[in-house]
Amino acid sequence: MTPLDELPTPALLVDRARMEANLAAMSAAIGAAGVALRPHFKTSKCLAVARRQLAHGAVGFTCATPAEVGLLQDEGVGDVLWAHQPVGPAKVAFAVRALRRGGLTIALDSLEAAAPLAEAAASAGVAVPFVLEVDTGLHRAGVDPDRAVAAAAALTALPALELRGVLTHEGHLAAHGPDRAGLEAAGDLAGRTLAQVAEALRAAGHACPLVSVGSTPGATSAPFAAGVTEARPGTYVYFDGNQVGLGSARIEQCAQTVLARVTSAQRPGTVIIDAGIKAMSSDTIATAGILGIVCDPSGRPLDGVEFAAGNEEHGYLTGPGTSGLRVGDLVRIVPNHACGTTNMWSALHFVEGTRAMESHPIEARY
Repeated sequence: MTPLDELPTPALLVDRARMEANLAAMSAAIGAAGVALRPHFKTSKCLAVARRQLAHGAVGFTCATPAEVGLLQDEGVGDVLWAHQPVGPAKVAFAVRALRRGGLTIALDSLEAAAPLAEAAASAGVAVPFVLEVDTGLHRAGVDPDRAVAAAAALTALPALELRGVLTHEGHLAAHGPDRAGLEAAGDLAGRTLAQVAEALRAAGHACPLVSVGSTPGATSAPFAAGVTEARPGTYVYFDGNQVGLGSARIEQCAQTVLARVTSAQRPGTVIIDAGIKAMSSDTIATAGILGIVCDPSGRPLDGVEFAAGNEEHGYLTGPGTSGLRVGDLVRIVPNHACGTTNMWSALHFVEGTRAMESHPIEARY
C-alpha cells in the first residue's frame, strides 16, 4: 500500500470500490433487460479490469483495434466482437489469423470493406462470422436501415462470410446533452430500429440471432427495446465527466481520476498542475470548455475550481476556489472521457480511499 502523497504525479487512479459498484449495477441492469452484456474493452485496455467484468457476468468483449483483439485472445477470452471494419492488407491479414484462433465476430457495412477479407479468408479456409453494422442515427459507419436487407444479400453472396446478426452504436445520444428524457427516447428508438432491421433480415431468409446495441448513455433505454439481444456499454466501468453531464452517472460513481500536484501559483485566480493534455482526454463532448472535473485527494469535487486549459505537461486550474490551493497540494481530476484518457497511460493504480493498493498495465495502446 502506498499513500497517494507518495506516488509520482501525474498518475492514473481507479477507485476499486466505485468500479466494482459500477460493474455490479450494470450487470444487474442489463440482466433485468434480459440481454447479454458485452463490454467495450477500449475503456480500460487492462486485463485486470476485464477479469472483473467477466466475473460480473460479461459474455465476452467488444474491441476497436487489432491489438485489443489479440490481447484478449491471448488471455483466453473466447468470444470477441471486433466492431470496426478491418480495411487494408495488414488488418485483413490479422483478421484471418485471429479467425483461425476462433471466437471472433467482425462488423462489416460494405462490399468494399468485406471483399478483400472474404477473399483472404476463403483462401485460408476459414469462415468469417460477421454482423452487419446499421446506422441508427450517429451517421458514422453503418448502412441505413432501409438498405440493410440489400446489403446483407450482397455480403452473404461473398465466399466465407456468415451473417450472425446486426449491430449499432447509438453514439448520437450524446447530442441530447442533459435532456435525459430526449436521450432515453432516442435510445429506445435506436433499439427498436435495430430490432426491426433484424426482423426484416429474417423475413428475407437470413439468420439473425444477434441484435447488438452499444453505449453507456443508451444502456438504460436501447437494450430494453423488444428484440435486442445484447448490450455493449464501455464507459460505465469508470464513468467520466461526460457521463455526469449526460445524467448517466453521478460524480460519486466516477472511478477513474488523474492524480496531479500543484506546481506553480504565480497569478491570482490560477494555479498550474503537472497534468496537461498528455495526461487527459481533450474530448469535450458534454463538458465543453473544461478538461475535467477537479476534486480533492479524497475524490470530492472542489467548489469554484475549473480545469480551464492545458499544455502538454501543464494544466491550468482557474476560479475563486484556487485561492485555497498551494504549491505541492494534490488534486484528482475526473476526465471528460475515460476511454481517451486510458489510452494516454501505460499503467493504472487501483486505490482504496487515499492509498494505492496495486498497479496494473494498460496494454493494446496506439
